[in-house]
Amino acid sequence: MIPAMDLHLLRSPPGVRFFRRHPSPAPLRRRFVTVSSILPFAKEKAKYHIELEAAVELVERACSLCIDVQRSLLSDGRILEKNDQTPVTVADFGVQALVSLGVSLGKLFPSIPLVAEEDSGFLQSQNLVDLVVSAVSDKTSFHEESFSHADVLEAIDRGERTEFGTKPATYWILDPIDGTRGFVKGSKALYVVGLSLVVEGEIMLGVMGCPNWVVDTSHWSITGVQGYKNNSPGLGIIMVAHVGCGTWTKRLRHMLDSSFKPSSDWTRCFVDGCSLVRKANFCIPDSQAWESLPLSFFYDATTNDNDDIGDKEIRLLPFCCGSLCKYLMVASGGASVFILEVKPERVTKAWDHAAGMICVHEAGGKVTDWKGSELDLAADQVKRRIIYPAGGVLVTNGKIHQQIVEMISSSSTVVRH
Repeated sequence: MIPAMDLHLLRSPPGVRFFRRHPSPAPLRRRFVTVSSILPFAKEKAKYHIELEAAVELVERACSLCIDVQRSLLSDGRILEKNDQTPVTVADFGVQALVSLGVSLGKLFPSIPLVAEEDSGFLQSQNLVDLVVSAVSDKTSFHEESFSHADVLEAIDRGERTEFGTKPATYWILDPIDGTRGFVKGSKALYVVGLSLVVEGEIMLGVMGCPNWVVDTSHWSITGVQGYKNNSPGLGIIMVAHVGCGTWTKRLRHMLDSSFKPSSDWTRCFVDGCSLVRKANFCIPDSQAWESLPLSFFYDATTNDNDDIGDKEIRLLPFCCGSLCKYLMVASGGASVFILEVKPERVTKAWDHAAGMICVHEAGGKVTDWKGSELDLAADQVKRRIIYPAGGVLVTNGKIHQQIVEMISSSSTVVRH
């Protein structure tokens, strides 16, 4: 059974207005059956434990949807491109509808709005509504009625139609698939489903599911990511964080193989202990070259996988797509630094960072812009969709954070002169 909501959930979030593009669907029966999620910490320590349990359940369902859709669409070649040239598939829309239905129409948290990437206009223009409805229905309770087109379209647009005011607000942030370019490559790159909850400007919890992560229980490693098969029971992790409770991972529940019995054991995650910049393992965006970043003034980059790294070199980890994958790497200790440059012509979206930010923070790391200031999720007062990090985003294990900020600053000074 779905647990009763806390009283604080019954209050409408301040400064929020909803805009409907479709007629309101008829009242829905509760279609999501929550499987009891055992959190890695005592519930009394987590104010938002009900929301976290729901988020874990929805992200696990979303990851299962992604695996299903990836198998079918890649075989049929149904891969699309949005107007911004980002590859998109039925999975993006399916995940957004699934999560939106779970937290709103599913009666869990009807007063909490959702900020998310997709809208139904593109979906309808490509005549893909039937495929999305089918994908979503497959991940809901089998004994309930199917979702209608109106239900799914309304759920997708819930992530786009909310407008906020200047007052602090409570809302979910969803990235349906972070690393879609990796998703469409099949088994050759990582991707993440990310969901977080913001309360009055602070991220309270975050959940990231990575269906194709190769699990190594002795050491969080990316070894062997290339060339795996999605149906291996050793694949996939889910990472959760709640403010004040740490960051934890366990194997993603494998819903496609009834013979696989997932472990309920959680592993506490911590950032690595590297205290020297030149000894750090770095991640950078797939679209950016090391030479374009300010630290290239001090170090060359190498992808050598051995210990033969020169004093003027750093090791670069080229392994996955999307920002949240790289946050996951830093939070789990697999990388020391993720550095992202924000060019003036580029827009930085909140959903590419929110879930990863709290996972890194709770694992002992730090996230700021290049000047060392915290990222402001409320800077976009109307939609809460865009953030404006000065120079770029810097994610580290915390121990070398200030040193890198100073190096970025000194590099900029040298360039100006």
